[in-house]
Amino acid sequence: MKTEELVLTREWDKVFPKSEEVDHCKVTFTNHFGITLAADLYMPKNAEGKLPAIAAAGPFGACKEQVSGLYAQEMAKRGFLALAFDPSFTGESGGYPRAMHSPDINVEDFQAAVDFLSCHEKADPERIGIIGICGWGGMALQTACIDTRIKATVISTMYDMSRIAGNGYFDSADSKEARKAAREAINAQRTEDFRTGSYKRAGGVVDPLPEDAPFFVKDYYDYYKTARGYHKRSLNSNDGWNVTAGTSLMNMRLFTYAGEIDSAVMLIHGDKAHSCYMSRDTFKLLNGDNKELVIIPDAVHTDLYDGGGKDAIPFAKIETFFRTWLK
Repeated sequence: MKTEELVLTREWDKVFPKSEEVDHCKVTFTNHFGITLAADLYMPKNAEGKLPAIAAAGPFGACKEQVSGLYAQEMAKRGFLALAFDPSFTGESGGYPRAMHSPDINVEDFQAAVDFLSCHEKADPERIGIIGICGWGGMALQTACIDTRIKATVISTMYDMSRIAGNGYFDSADSKEARKAAREAINAQRTEDFRTGSYKRAGGVVDPLPEDAPFFVKDYYDYYKTARGYHKRSLNSNDGWNVTAGTSLMNMRLFTYAGEIDSAVMLIHGDKAHSCYMSRDTFKLLNGDNKELVIIPDAVHTDLYDGGGKDAIPFAKIETFFRTWLK
């Protein structure tokens, strides 16, 4: 395996405060596509023995300095070895072209994180879990379908990105005609990208915010475009994904084998989140008494990014879940 030389920021540049209860360092590891990933590793101070370990990623288009890092640091405070990583082609991770995604590569990113934790001297390879937030919640569940080393999966404020790509938001474009129009537009952009030799960006969260923007757009703006969550390496905070990045998601669906997941899964969603229907529907695909759907009253989508100023993230419940299933 060859490791790409990455330029990593050494100073603390997260959107959340650094905890003095944990040790933190930057690490790298390589996935099976040969892409070197950058991650933040959080460890409880004075940790002894082998620890249960967790890999975290998300939201879709965010960076590890935002939500996944917050989750990882909090889990380290609670006694876990926790890793927050940037997916391929984003943040400080390697891979070219930039700002691309693929469900196959992104599942492999999670599996590579499990590879890393399985071989870490402080991790117990028999007690590994993952956390996926927003669109990476869908990728986490897809990874749990194939990786039997994962004993427990927590999915927070989940997006099924393949459903969005195929059906549009709220399934508003679930027709052959709408999908054909989307295919024509993205394929025209592929031609234009090839002609110009560059990839057109879709743009991150809209800025300035239109007065008539729907609530969920305002919700995203309030996180990604303000001091609450803005980060210079976040795609959502800046120029967004490449327009053509979603091709593979338009052509397939996640969760084909979700009903065969034997390991424990907990989905968490706010009951006021525009996206809550995706967790409710996906939960119906799961089987077994080790599956749980947790609905947080009065929480919107981004409340589960950072608590929304009202401690909406049920970290105590997440800790109990992992301690139960990472025995």
